[in-house]
Amino acid sequence: MRLINDYLKKYIPLVDFLAEVFGDDAEVVLQDVSDFNNSVVSIRNNHISGRKLGAPATNLVLKVMNGNFTDKNYVTNYRGVSAAGKIVRSSTYFIKDDKNVVIGMLCINIDIDKFVQLKNHLDAILKIPEAIFEKPTEKFSVSADGLASDSIETILEESGISPERMSQEEKMDVVNKLDKNGVFLVKGSIYKVASVLNVSNATIYRYLSKIRREV
Repeated sequence: MRLINDYLKKYIPLVDFLAEVFGDDAEVVLQDVSDFNNSVVSIRNNHISGRKLGAPATNLVLKVMNGNFTDKNYVTNYRGVSAAGKIVRSSTYFIKDDKNVVIGMLCINIDIDKFVQLKNHLDAILKIPEAIFEKPTEKFSVSADGLASDSIETILEESGISPERMSQEEKMDVVNKLDKNGVFLVKGSIYKVASVLNVSNATIYRYLSKIRREV
């Protein structure tokens, strides 16, 4: 069994408390960011995301640990997507130690399927345009390999170009975006990205070296 940071242990009863308060439609998760491959240390109502104890961090966790949202203590009411494609309304609180360093995260993911169905029904009647999510999307991967794959897939979809048709500059741009999103914090991600982009591991390292020198 994985050892849990003593500072985070006091949040485990809070996971249970919040799960009891919000009910079965709310998943409550405690994550320890010291190990991205086995980040989830406590979870309730995991039928919502399909994750278990020891599940990896999410793309949002990687972004936070890579220096994003440094001016915030939490992010609320953004869209989350499970590995099965379920959309939830998510909020995350950043747990910091005495030195103001993020060591964990407490997350609540509310299943809004019932409300989405009701909204779609009302939209059909009232012709109300669908709301646009302006905040970042968080994906809940059930494995570390899936965490890297989800992030790569998202960046490639945004580029609109298949890896086979990409120029060197376009591939470097993909690597740059993945780096900014913290993907390379995950063990094995270099090999994964190299495989998807049809280049060698050494090429990815060269891209990263050039990108980081230019920052």
